[in-house]
Amino acid sequence: MDKGKAVMGMGRRWAVDFTDNSTSPPSRDIPDPLGFTRASQDQDDSTLSREKKNAEANWKSQKAWEVAQAPFKNLMMMGFMMWMAGSTVHLFSIGITVSALWQPVSALQGVGKVFEPYKDSKVDLLGPKLVFIALNLVGLGLGVWKLNTLGLLPTHASDWVSSLPPAQEVEYSGGGFF
Repeated sequence: MDKGKAVMGMGRRWAVDFTDNSTSPPSRDIPDPLGFTRASQDQDDSTLSREKKNAEANWKSQKAWEVAQAPFKNLMMMGFMMWMAGSTVHLFSIGITVSALWQPVSALQGVGKVFEPYKDSKVDLLGPKLVFIALNLVGLGLGVWKLNTLGLLPTHASDWVSSLPPAQEVEYSGGGFF
């Protein structure tokens, strides 16, 4: 007996035939596993794509609102830094104030670029853009207020005309919260 012929002639001992020769409807007699419904398989591709587009639009809208509310965190941080800088004119307080003015201005210049990834026909970006602009304008107002508390804003006529006497400073003292 040749080695090669003996192995080939006997065939495979553990072979499984996966062809379906039954005449019954395909696997209707076997129950579906728990959590599986045949209706989910039979849905149109258009329904699935519509649901996918709606989910993507909801995600974009949610992310746009998150981006719109991001300047609020910056407002809190900048307000704390301005409070820590004090009300005297020195290099640190001027640097903080310039930063408080520069950040909202640069953010307002790039509103279109900030919301570009979330642009979609199903996503309304007007609300998030208005909130973003409003929060940055509040940040700009905070910077202008700090300029005023430092005395760097020209608020009196003598700041513009040298022949007028400067305004009298009103001194006050107080403690606590009042």
